[in-house]
Amino acid sequence: MKNRILFIDRDGTIINEPPTDYQVDKLEKFSFKKGAITSLEKIRRYTNFKFVMATNQDGLGTDSFPEKDFWPYQNLMLETLESVGVTFDDILIDRSFESNPLPTRKPGVEMMKKYINDTENYNIEESLVIGDRPTDVILAKNLGCKAVFLGEEIQPELEKYCLIKTTSWQEAERAIISYNNVIKIKRDTAETKIDLKIYPGNPEIKKVDTGVKFFDHMLMQIPVHGCFGMDLYCKGDVEVDEHHTIEDVAIALGTAVNELWKTRKLINRYGFEFNLTMDDCLASVAMDLGGRPWLVYDADFMREKIGDFPTEMIYHFFKSFSDNAKCNLNIKATGINEHHKLEGIFKALAKCLKQAISYDFTLQTIPSSKGML
Repeated sequence: MKNRILFIDRDGTIINEPPTDYQVDKLEKFSFKKGAITSLEKIRRYTNFKFVMATNQDGLGTDSFPEKDFWPYQNLMLETLESVGVTFDDILIDRSFESNPLPTRKPGVEMMKKYINDTENYNIEESLVIGDRPTDVILAKNLGCKAVFLGEEIQPELEKYCLIKTTSWQEAERAIISYNNVIKIKRDTAETKIDLKIYPGNPEIKKVDTGVKFFDHMLMQIPVHGCFGMDLYCKGDVEVDEHHTIEDVAIALGTAVNELWKTRKLINRYGFEFNLTMDDCLASVAMDLGGRPWLVYDADFMREKIGDFPTEMIYHFFKSFSDNAKCNLNIKATGINEHHKLEGIFKALAKCLKQAISYDFTLQTIPSSKGML
């Protein structure tokens, strides 16, 4: 798996930036931004981002900013962060003046060239820049990734390059932790070719194409009502039968949910029973992402097909999903209209997933008295 990088600005982001000369060169000028230490510790603990500090230090090493005035406070910052487990994999410092910038000065990307050029080991597109100035957002734009903007004002045309715009380190922390857990599943067989991506932190992405139109309609309920992003494409042998497409999509979705669970200590684990009504129908779904597959299914369908979707595949879809998500799944549905009944089940499933994979930031470990799942 390629490494993703969190390019972290220093002054104004980790530590407060003096509003007069912008230089942290005296003890009375040194202080951490509110929430920075706690949030950086959680990001370090709960994500796999590489931490790279990237900072402009105007004239460092010249008479206007001697080395002896910089390093004591740089080292104090690093030692304080290290005491809570926050270390940096790399520290990049540009020393040029804003009036006479070098190519290495942010928002230029020359300082990050070793990461940009090493495409075998680093994924810049899914990396992030975090900073308090519009130039940090421009840096993200120049790198081809997203920015976490810790500031109040930014030009409207730059907002599209932001994952989040906030003044709160806690909000930034939660956005970064969610963004970290993008799940990608590829499944290629002689019968189907599936490309699936789940984006917990980006609910705007909603794409589904399996070649079975009513199935697409049902699957779209999952990201819409689960409030996460999903991009799913399946090319299956539907000319033979819909069976392989429906089964293999269930396997891919279940695998993605299981992967999402395995990388996270903070999720709620349970989706408490949702009783969801849809006109004449009532659907009930409960879920436990506890590592043990089990399906309880109580729903009868009278029609052979709903649209182009064979109703005999409903049980098989949820059984394949449960087996691969390694989850308990309890499904019940009553009603007259078959379309409403199945759509109600998918919507209730989505609501359960939303709750089960959402974060509980009060948790400090895996939610089990065993200490493992």
